[in-house]
Amino acid sequence: MSLLIRDAVHGDLPAIRAIYNDAVLNTTAIWNDQPVDLENRQTWFSARQAQAYPILVAVDDDQVVGYASFGDWRPFDGFRHTVEHSVYVRNDQRGKGLGPQLMQVLIERARACDKHVMVAAIESGNQASIRLHQRQGFSITGQMPQVGTKFGRWLDLTFMQLLLNPGEPPPAAHQE
Repeated sequence: MSLLIRDAVHGDLPAIRAIYNDAVLNTTAIWNDQPVDLENRQTWFSARQAQAYPILVAVDDDQVVGYASFGDWRPFDGFRHTVEHSVYVRNDQRGKGLGPQLMQVLIERARACDKHVMVAAIESGNQASIRLHQRQGFSITGQMPQVGTKFGRWLDLTFMQLLLNPGEPPPAAHQE
């Protein structure tokens, strides 16, 4: 395996879409019921670029085998230093260590953007993802039972967070 992690380009969007849609159709990692089209992923890509937020891809032998990104956690100024991230690995590549590699680069990129907290919202039954996040230094900060549904059952949500710059003082008051 000759894994390369790099910034995504428009040409990666069909592979990103395929990974996303597989998660939609076959997992509880994404709580959407319907797959998305390429236009949806293009809109998402453009929005991340406009915010100067990264979309990373893991590439092996010229094939995108995973991706990761982060975006605003909530749309209010007071949360501007907090981001929520997503990491997805192609179904035939899971368990090979790609997730931790993508997360490490994504965490460093969040620090470089002067973010203070990275949030994860994980379906509580996804113990592999919870363990992955714990190994990356995330801690569980909340549990929300039965807040979602998919595949005819209620889903519980586990919130986790990582302080990216512990001990860093808050920035000066935001002025417009």
